[in-house]
Amino acid sequence: MRKLFKGGIHPSACKGLTDRCAIEVMPSPAIVAIPISQHIGKPAKVVVEVGQEVKMGQLIAQCDGAISANIFSSVSGKVKEIKVLPTPTGACEHIVIENDGNDEEVRLQPIENPDSDSVVDRLVSAGIIGMGGAGFPAGVKFRPTSPVDTLVVNAAECEPYVNCDNRIMIEYASEFIDGVKLLMTAGKVNKAYIAVEDNKPLAIKTLNDYLTENEIDDIVVSVLKTKYPQGSEKHIIYSATGRVVPLGSLPASVGVIVTNTHTALSTHYAVREGIPLYKRIMTVTGEGITTPKNVWVSGGTSYNQVIDFCGGTKEGKRVVKMISGGPMMGFAVAGGVYACGKTTSCIILMTDGEAFTGAPSACINCGRCAKACPMNLMPMYMDAYSRVGDWDGAVKYGLNACIECGCCTYVCPAKRTLVQSFRLAKRELRGRKK
Repeated sequence: MRKLFKGGIHPSACKGLTDRCAIEVMPSPAIVAIPISQHIGKPAKVVVEVGQEVKMGQLIAQCDGAISANIFSSVSGKVKEIKVLPTPTGACEHIVIENDGNDEEVRLQPIENPDSDSVVDRLVSAGIIGMGGAGFPAGVKFRPTSPVDTLVVNAAECEPYVNCDNRIMIEYASEFIDGVKLLMTAGKVNKAYIAVEDNKPLAIKTLNDYLTENEIDDIVVSVLKTKYPQGSEKHIIYSATGRVVPLGSLPASVGVIVTNTHTALSTHYAVREGIPLYKRIMTVTGEGITTPKNVWVSGGTSYNQVIDFCGGTKEGKRVVKMISGGPMMGFAVAGGVYACGKTTSCIILMTDGEAFTGAPSACINCGRCAKACPMNLMPMYMDAYSRVGDWDGAVKYGLNACIECGCCTYVCPAKRTLVQSFRLAKRELRGRKK
């Protein structure tokens, strides 16, 4: 058990609704609307036309620039329209495809003897990204500018409610471990740590049993104490390896590459079977859902369609908030019209007993936010300057170092919307740079 980082919180895990639910496969819907921006960086460039017939796994939008990612059709059918639709974080073009139900498929050529270059090239061609939430194109991450020797697989899944990575490790241990080995090959590293919080005992046992049975000794399951935000990149590197990433530096500066559980699984399918990334496993949960589940979902499926697959809203329950992603770093959304993408890990339907919907009150200067901040920042001052439009003042107190983990908002007795304030300030600063 490694040392804990300073700060952080211990929210209720709320994972009991789905932690024992085996992954189900949701049938592809009659219509999918696939967003061309499912990653950090420039949106992909549409390469199909309205009326064109496409197949499952066919490239429909090509990466445009160094920081971008390919997008593939999740169904076979006809391109019905290409239009701008809202997403949880803005809006972008969506390729709307009418599913013909035939599931005609095209695949990439499997790689028989993968080496570093061929695996990295496959990460690019298959549209593989970081699937833990950030969505950084994996092909860029596995061509680091500094020498690296260690791979850390972020399997902490520290967000409450979310269980998709947990179930992957339990149900797809062989494919997942193979994906880790392939990513070690891609990064030319000789050691990998699968960093898992200790509240996932079955996943830990399953992985350790598999590694022992197959005599794999260059991959270690690193069991971490349960503490949020254990899954933050810099914190999980410290917890798993003891290395400290300096402020403003990337993990490669200390010889580490960080990847995600689902990214490793997707790498296995892309390299061994030639299946590009157009579907993912996600958790659908909360007291407001009739049947909480972990499900394979085709890209472009609407939240409402996924919710309907899980039985819809539970009878007698009033949903007061819908969350896309985890409750700490996800986004509250106005409804289920949005399309699922590569980073859609979870949909949560919260009831009155789960979500606070009241109005915030004035800051009482208690300092709890500063004590909880895992980045040792002063959230109360960042918030105060952000709310009056003094972006430089917010930067002075650490805005650019904020990881938007939500610890400050969680502990605030005044229920102030601190993270939303920081996100707005960062957006304004990005606009000023343009």
